[in-house]
Amino acid sequence: MAGTKAKKDEARNWATAVAKLISDRHGEEILVLDLREHSPVTDYFVIATGTSDRQIRAVADEIEIVGRKSGQRVWKVAGRESGDWIVMDFVDVVVHLFNQTLRSYYDLELIWGEAPKVDWNA
Repeated sequence: MAGTKAKKDEARNWATAVAKLISDRHGEEILVLDLREHSPVTDYFVIATGTSDRQIRAVADEIEIVGRKSGQRVWKVAGRESGDWIVMDFVDVVVHLFNQTLRSYYDLELIWGEAPKVDWNA
């Protein structure tokens, strides 16, 4: 049981670290959702808005590099070519980097609205 708690803490720590990295790189509207009770697929979503496709791609690249260095390898990345919505699947944490238009259109906060928000600034 202790191993399971450590794994869950690791996922939460990675999700908050990603949120802080995005904030440091001028990402906007950053949200971390705890999906453990709502999704069998992942534990946390990190959702953020970028200011341009170039910035979104640069942030995604940096998340991947920092993840690799800290043992959090990305399993799959989609959308890097366009840069308007990049999804990075770290299995226990899924990162969504949107431009403003697509973030509003897909409104993941509404879809997953019952999931608790994580205070990543703490």
